[in-house]
Amino acid sequence: MSVVLSIQNLSKNYGQVQALNNVSFDVPKGSVFGILGPNGSGKTTMLGIVMDVLNASSGKFLWNGEEGSTHTMRKNIGTLLETPNFYHYLSAKKNLEIAAAIKEKGKEEIPTVLEKVNLLERQHSKFSTYSLGMKQRLAIASTLLGNPDILVFDEPTNGLDPAGIAEIRELMKDLNRQGKTIIMASHILDEVEKVCTHVAIIQKGVLKTTGTVNEVLSGSTQQNQITVSSIELAAENIAALEAVLREIAGISNIVIESGSITIDAEESINPAKLNQLCFDKGIVLSQLQLKKKSLEKRFLEITGGKSDR
Repeated sequence: MSVVLSIQNLSKNYGQVQALNNVSFDVPKGSVFGILGPNGSGKTTMLGIVMDVLNASSGKFLWNGEEGSTHTMRKNIGTLLETPNFYHYLSAKKNLEIAAAIKEKGKEEIPTVLEKVNLLERQHSKFSTYSLGMKQRLAIASTLLGNPDILVFDEPTNGLDPAGIAEIRELMKDLNRQGKTIIMASHILDEVEKVCTHVAIIQKGVLKTTGTVNEVLSGSTQQNQITVSSIELAAENIAALEAVLREIAGISNIVIESGSITIDAEESINPAKLNQLCFDKGIVLSQLQLKKKSLEKRFLEITGGKSDR
């Protein structure tokens, strides 16, 4: 696996406040990597450090195997860390010409990047006439100038309505299909689950878990070696079924609702084995379904559902 960004034992202190505490993980090339955490968890601080906006208190990071980030390296990474600073009275094209001049490259690519974000037909419209989703797409177009292979975004859908969020979601997927590695910090769990291939969950500056989205959903990450599945069951006698389930080792979080029971089961308790265990106890199941956990549920399990502020 080729690694684009390696974060190694990164810590950051602001006086007595520890914003990051010994965080380590790798971002694979070609991934859409979500850095997920409650507001105040340290996500923005981490992105600021790897983009050389902030200095780490300890630890290091490597871009493509090289420690730190040189000026040349940073110029080859498209970055959106804050609200885009465009001139409201200028057109999209004029604003990108200014951005290209600042970057000292990419002016000839303006039509191409506008087409990628579906704004070519509105290139001569003033920025002030754009919707929030269009403004964010223009900001992303600016990060594409120079055709960087790596894109870094901090809360790219922040403040957008559902339509704007959907626009950015599809754009992220399309850019990834074009070969871009995307690193994005977010607290919107649904968007991370729909867009990202990998995720790291941070709480109060501490890395809680990291892996592919599927690994995090199943619980089979390095920080949590026990794989847990969610299974829904039903039988004619719900009370008897509940009593049997409570006797089986490896089953937890038994919830009864609407005539069925949902449980969390360790990897050793698969549906086939569960069906046999219930049958041996005289319980004939009328329903047995393996359910996919949502990232929201796993996030709440891992973080306890509390904000870091």
